[in-house]
Amino acid sequence: MGKVLVIDDEENIRNIFKRALEKANHEAIVAENGVIGEQLYKQDRPDVIILDILMPDQEGIETILNLKAFDSNVKIIAISGGGMGSANYYLDNAVKLGASYAMEKPVVISDLIQKVEKLLVYS
Repeated sequence: MGKVLVIDDEENIRNIFKRALEKANHEAIVAENGVIGEQLYKQDRPDVIILDILMPDQEGIETILNLKAFDSNVKIIAISGGGMGSANYYLDNAVKLGASYAMEKPVVISDLIQKVEKLLVYS
């Protein structure tokens, strides 16, 4: 069991991921943007972060940079639907900047849980 922080501006995505993580016996906390997510990370120190790349207020790429500056060992799964551009472009950049995994929306929940659990093994 691990503690997972879900950062996504879409409430329905946060709720779906939270329920799936809890069903898989993980503790899940949620944030609606990168600023709040960074605060929760510093406060609660979750084992893994699931981070949407395209969000208002603070993009996921900036959030990755800030989290990596705070804790170089932070484990991040980047997710993106691509918005107006290509999801692969954003996700490739996320991995280059330190995300452990990148997944395109819509995310297959079983694949997401599997990646979370792989990261927990190495924490």
